[in-house]
Order: sequence, then C-alpha cells, then structure tokens
Amino acid sequence: MIKKVGILALVVCLLLVILAPAPVQAQSELVIVDSSAVAVFPYQFNFNLSASSNVNITDIRLCYATDRASFAEVISEGYVKFTPATTVDVSWALEMVKLGGLPPGASVTYWWRVEDASGARVETAPAQVHYDDTRYSWRSLTEGKATLYWYEGDDSFAGELMSAVQQALVRLAEDTGACLEKPAKLYIYASQQDLLGAMVHPQEWTGGVAYTRYGIMAIGIAPDEIDWGKTTIAHELTHLVIHQMTLNPYNDLPTWLDEGLAMHNEGPLGPGFTSYLIWAITEDELISVHSVSSEFSAFPEQAYLSYAESYSLVEYLIYTYGQGKMLELLNTFREGSGYDDALEGVYGFDTDGLDSLWRDYVTDKYQSAAEEKGMHPAVVAVIVVLAIGLLVALGLVIRRRARRKIR
Repeated sequence: MIKKVGILALVVCLLLVILAPAPVQAQSELVIVDSSAVAVFPYQFNFNLSASSNVNITDIRLCYATDRASFAEVISEGYVKFTPATTVDVSWALEMVKLGGLPPGASVTYWWRVEDASGARVETAPAQVHYDDTRYSWRSLTEGKATLYWYEGDDSFAGELMSAVQQALVRLAEDTGACLEKPAKLYIYASQQDLLGAMVHPQEWTGGVAYTRYGIMAIGIAPDEIDWGKTTIAHELTHLVIHQMTLNPYNDLPTWLDEGLAMHNEGPLGPGFTSYLIWAITEDELISVHSVSSEFSAFPEQAYLSYAESYSLVEYLIYTYGQGKMLELLNTFREGSGYDDALEGVYGFDTDGLDSLWRDYVTDKYQSAAEEKGMHPAVVAVIVVLAIGLLVALGLVIRRRARRKIR
C-alpha cells in the first residue's frame, strides 16, 4: 500500500511539472523603420537605415552588388560601426575613390542585414539605386539597342551622333559579324573637361571611355567637334560591342585585335598613321605582332605606330580572309582560347606566322603607295613624323582614346 501511494504521488508530481506553465521568453520586435540611398555623383553613394527592437540592435551590414556583366555573382558587404541600442539611425558611404569609380547611368543593388541581441535577424528586400550625373539636365534619344544622352546642342546634333552610332554598328557587322548583344548607353559630355569631371581618376588625355562590362560609354564632344566625335563614337562603340561578344573568364583579346577593330571601324587610316607605317617599313622599325599583343608603349611615337599597325593587321585579316573568318576568330576567343591556338584554329597560322604574312602585305601596300606619289617613302615619312613629333611635344596631338574597365 505504501509503495502504491508513493508511486501515485510521483506520477502526480510529474504531471504537475509537465502541465505547469513554462516561463515566457520575450518575442523580438526587430523592424526596419526606413531605408534609403542617395548618389552624390561622382564621389559616393550614401546609404541610410533606421531600425528598432525591444532589445539592443547589435549588428548592421549593408550588402551590395554593381550591375555589370560578370561570370559569377559578386556581393560586397559593408560593416556599419554604431553603438548598440534599441533604436538606431545609421549611414554608410560607398566611396568611389576606393571602388575605382562607376560610369554615369550605372546602378547598384543593395539590401540590409540587421541582428539584435536576441539573435533575431531581418533582411530587407533588394533595392536598386542609379548613379546618375545630376549636374546636368540630360535629354535622351533611343534607336534600336542604343540610347544617347546629351545636354548641350539641339536635336539635330543628337540626331547626327545617333546616325554615327547606327552607321558604326552596320560597318562593324559587315566587317566582323559582331552586333550589340545588350543595350548600350552613350553619355555625350559637352567638353573634355566636363567628361573628366565625371571620373574619379581622370587622365588629362582622355577623350572617351568605354565601360565595357556596364554597356556604357562616355565621351566629351562639343557641338563644334562633331566630326571628331563621330570617329570617337565608332572607336569606343566597337570596344563595347567586341567585349560584349568575347567576354570570358580566361583571356582578354590581344591588344592589336581590340584596338585594330576599333581603329578600322573609324574609317580609312589617317595620313599621320599611314606615314608612320611607311617610315617603319623603310627603316625596318615595324613592331612585332607579339609586342602589340600586349599593352602599347607609353611613349607617344611607339604608341602611335602600334595603333597604325593594329589597324593594318585587322585590315589584312578582313580583306584577305573575309568577315566569316573574323567572326569565327572572335567566337573562338569567346571560348577562352589563347592567342596562338585561336589563330591556328581559324587561319592555320600562329602569331609568328601572322607576323610574317602581314609584313609582306603591309610592305607591298605602303611602299607601292609612296612610290606612286613620286617621292621616296623615307622622305615622306620623315617629314610627317617630325611634324607629329613636334605636336606631341607641344601637347597638341589629338586626344587618345581610353578604354577602361571597372571591376
């Protein structure tokens, strides 16, 4: 009987423990009160957040990603320093000087991650903010996949530049088969100084920039410089189209092909470049194809000759083997092939073979042209080279084209 009473008492105690109300843990009340972002062009993005909870908020992070072509999603994270509290108002700045800059018209996707002392977490929905150059009142003109933005000059000015865009796309497609795969934005600044003011790390000779992974170009074109502007548009637009087409995680294009296609799409080679080629042929000073596969020399005369040779190399390949082979070459580079492998696979010769065949082509073409004028090619070349050298020394040479990637 005593045993039975004891067991019964134990069962009752267990039931009381099980059925007794458990201590209640306070529920977190973590909420985002407000979130915003403002672009201060060309210096930074300012991100702002207000949040509250019934316990201290202990961790706040801003996650962001620039909207550009890439091979994998790249998310950056900014840690916000603040004093833990139940109500917080914080800001975080994405400074362009640290990022390397963004082009006008770029966009950034961002979201916040917030955590409080109870372990509760809140993540805001992704939002997008545009990096617009609000210093100017922009107008726009769209045709096909290209949109042109400008703020100085009338509608005919913009129309003439848009015609140059479309003509450049047609020429490029005829010569190479390459076309715009994604929309392109062209920002036309009213001067070179205005353009430089839109850049974080400007170089004084920059006249145009192709931000190839963003599908954006920015060029300084005054209304009275429209002829120069048309050729620069053709040059930079070619960079953008070709890089859209050949982007891969393994290799870049050889520089002679990249710059040669851009030069070729401008139109016929100018007399200054032609004279440099004649001089280099006569004096046996042609730069090897291996050398112009890498970045060009910082010395103006060598860079000038490198651009001229690049034009001539592309001209040789297109006129000798046709558009189909050039398109095949670009598609081969898109697959990540090396320089020699791509050339051998498409044309049957490597870089050294191209060098030999091209030298025969360029020598025959330009020596013959000089002789038809009744002057020794060395005389013609030296005169023009001296003139261009003087202009280089005085800083009056036409502004160089700059292609820039923002990573």
